[in-house]
Amino acid sequence: MEHNTSPFKGKTGIKRISNAAGYSLAGLMAAYRGEAAFRQLVWANLVLIPLSFCFDLEPVEHALLVAVCLLSLIIELFNSAIEAVVDRISLERHPLSKNAKDMGSAAQMIAMLMIAVVWGIILIG
Repeated sequence: MEHNTSPFKGKTGIKRISNAAGYSLAGLMAAYRGEAAFRQLVWANLVLIPLSFCFDLEPVEHALLVAVCLLSLIIELFNSAIEAVVDRISLERHPLSKNAKDMGSAAQMIAMLMIAVVWGIILIG
């Protein structure tokens, strides 16, 4: 029987969960150490998320304010991953590499706009 899975995917159960948690923490640490934009977003989130609880809002409104902030971190992780893969393949300038990096950047710009719009709508009405 042929398997179309990676040879690195063999763990199951608690061992798989433990390994996945370790990989996730390593990814977060790599992003924090190596990506200034990720660090800036972490610090912005450390301000914005607690700030969201200073307003008298419905629970769903608090959840939205927090969710859009966390979403920006997720998008920055994907953006950084795209950049790393593109650079791993080749440091040569290529239109497709530029497109990939620019699209990741555009995703982050939209996430930042989404933060501004959601916070504005909820706080200003």
